[in-house]
Amino acid sequence: MSTKEKTILLVEDDFLNRRLSKKTLIENGYIVLEAKNAKETIEILKKETVDVAVLDINLGENEQNGITLGQQIKNQYSIPFIYLTAYENPEIINEAILTSPYSYLTKPFKNIDLITSIEIAAKQSALKIKQSPKILVKDQEYNVEISTEDINFIESEGNYILFHTDCKIYKTRSTIKNIMEILSESTFIQTHRAYVVNKTKIEKFNIKSLVIKNVTIPVSKSYLSNFNTGY
Repeated sequence: MSTKEKTILLVEDDFLNRRLSKKTLIENGYIVLEAKNAKETIEILKKETVDVAVLDINLGENEQNGITLGQQIKNQYSIPFIYLTAYENPEIINEAILTSPYSYLTKPFKNIDLITSIEIAAKQSALKIKQSPKILVKDQEYNVEISTEDINFIESEGNYILFHTDCKIYKTRSTIKNIMEILSESTFIQTHRAYVVNKTKIEKFNIKSLVIKNVTIPVSKSYLSNFNTGY
């Protein structure tokens, strides 16, 4: 993905710093959205699609700081973010690291460092999404996306597929065959005509069955070879 296709959310309370950073980003082909504080940031995220958020840690007196905002973005929007800060305090740095930013730049920084950090964040985020694809499922009357890495096992029930996770069981209209085309063969294996399991969640097994989260799942003869070679 080229820089022209990326939208950057720049969160900075200082007008001059925000103006200079925005100029650099635009000159490098990015689309830039601006916010002065956490409230404006969340309002933008509710309406716009953002590829990377650039967060200043100090967003002004009596305002939510960039670190708590970064944690909120991580929890609610799953958008990669990087921090800009004048702080070199080890406590601040450690607090920021705990929120898993994609980069941390100390002011003053070089423009090339900002661009490089954004590109790395975008590519690492895209790779993470590719490695952990989402599946659209039903949660009562709502549609939700679940990450395949959260799936313990999949069960076929008539014209529907049940996705068993630690939290709950999700349901969608599909077939085992169609679901297997989405899933990674290195992680998921079919053990029965009605069951597909996440290999990383298997607790114990024999030639007839396996156990995941205290649930016994059958291993049929027709899929035994797949199970043996895949696990």
